[in-house]
Amino acid sequence: MKKILVYAAMMAVSMPMSAQETYENAKIAQEDLNGTARYVGMGGAMEALGADISTIGTNPAGIGLFRRSNVSVSFGLVSQAGVNSVMGGNKTNASFDQVGFVYSNRTAKSSFLNLAFNFHKSRNFDQILSAAASLQNASLNKLTYNKGVNLLVFPQKAGVDLYRRDDAGKIIGYNHKPDFNKYPYSTCNQLDDMLAQGYNMLYAHDDEGKVIDEEWCYDNASRYQFDRSHTGYIGEYDFNISGNINNRVYLGLTVGIHDVHYKHNSEYTDFMVTERPYTLTVADSREITGTGFDVKAGIIFRPVETSPFRIGLSVATPTFYELRSKNSTTIFDSDGNVMNSRGINDANNGRTSYKFKMYTPWKFGLSLGHTLGTQVALGASYEYADYGSMDTRTITGEYYDTWSGRYSTESRSDTEMNNHTQRTLKGVHTMKVGAEYKPVKDVALRIGYNYVSPMFKKDAFKDGSLDSPGTYTASATDFTNWEDTHRFTLGAGYTYEGFNVSLAYQYSTTKGTFYPFMSYSDNNVAADDNIVEGVKVDNNRHQLLLTLGYTF
Repeated sequence: MKKILVYAAMMAVSMPMSAQETYENAKIAQEDLNGTARYVGMGGAMEALGADISTIGTNPAGIGLFRRSNVSVSFGLVSQAGVNSVMGGNKTNASFDQVGFVYSNRTAKSSFLNLAFNFHKSRNFDQILSAAASLQNASLNKLTYNKGVNLLVFPQKAGVDLYRRDDAGKIIGYNHKPDFNKYPYSTCNQLDDMLAQGYNMLYAHDDEGKVIDEEWCYDNASRYQFDRSHTGYIGEYDFNISGNINNRVYLGLTVGIHDVHYKHNSEYTDFMVTERPYTLTVADSREITGTGFDVKAGIIFRPVETSPFRIGLSVATPTFYELRSKNSTTIFDSDGNVMNSRGINDANNGRTSYKFKMYTPWKFGLSLGHTLGTQVALGASYEYADYGSMDTRTITGEYYDTWSGRYSTESRSDTEMNNHTQRTLKGVHTMKVGAEYKPVKDVALRIGYNYVSPMFKKDAFKDGSLDSPGTYTASATDFTNWEDTHRFTLGAGYTYEGFNVSLAYQYSTTKGTFYPFMSYSDNNVAADDNIVEGVKVDNNRHQLLLTLGYTF
């Protein structure tokens, strides 16, 4: 009864309902190819081969193939090609990528029970994104204008004419002001709010400074410039128990804890088409932090007792994230005038700092592995995850659980945003192949390749008119529809007694189409159309990885 009373008291406290937006969530849900240098050098195609600690997070049964205990640590450099350092981001960064150990314990003549722990960087957010293009009768502030005049953010009052007309009845303006503060849960976002207050609404004053008229308006831009640096990582801490039965069947279970540290800094600038040309810039920074957990299970078996050929199966639950997002946004012009700003500590109904939950999709894997004597190892893996099924959730309450002694949150699915996610994202197929060749006993040469199909549908866009908390809290309008990813890997390793050192190189390339904001077509006033074309962008990355290990 005490627990129920405390829960009821906490629910009585007003809490902002918040959720995140599809494109931001997609950044958190994706994973890189990373781990030990051996794993990366073989393209990660080791889910059925096993005996590498990086399989702890892809097929946990791979840990069951260890026959001796092992400890390893990995670090290196990541460098982005074809970009300039902007917004505090660097094109080349050092990275601590992995550390872990396996304790192997023989339980019978041909059976083992293994315990393992591994940390690895499942996502490295370091990326610089720049884009620029011309605009034809379009601008960012015009998008906010369109939302206002088309009643997306302002419910028209009964009996009030939307338009202001001259004596002949010709439309010369608009007779209302969109009140973003009055309707905080309409289909606007905090950037619309800032533009509306600082730019789109013009006021006329009398000699005493009293407002005598107001006009809702916009300016077109001739072109735009966009720059953003992404920094941070997701650290994954995996705890594993695994083993084998008579060297024929291998089983494994992993519980993972995910630690999110994401930040971006960006500037979007419109070059305005006005009597006196000037620029209007939106500077935005956003930080997302939090934790999540998942459970992964796997099996590897040899269908033919006398053959080393192996088949692996794996499944991973969604990662159940609880995250906090906060931002700081400023709008200023080329004359140095700050038109509006919003800091992360502003009250503003919690719209600059908020909690939300996100559940990533289930993942399913199939893998094959085979060895030829002691010289050759071959691997192939396939994984599928339906990112359109991601569940974005709003926090509905927080209570103190007297049994566990912790604060817990309750949530519900954000139906509007989840429908948008289904329209935007799709199932992703990941295919890996890799090989290792030992020309002599202690030297290994490795090669691998990955293909990752596109996550985004071709006609996808960030919809800034959704009736969702994920829209209300948005402070940027840009989005990129990334295409398929190709990864090429090479590696080499050397073993001396119990010590081993491995080096891997990975080249990853992804093309995409960048949009500074969603297009809007006005069916009534053609001049109010706000159409923007996409710009081709690339994300080409080099990684150099070194692993030091000891087997005992």
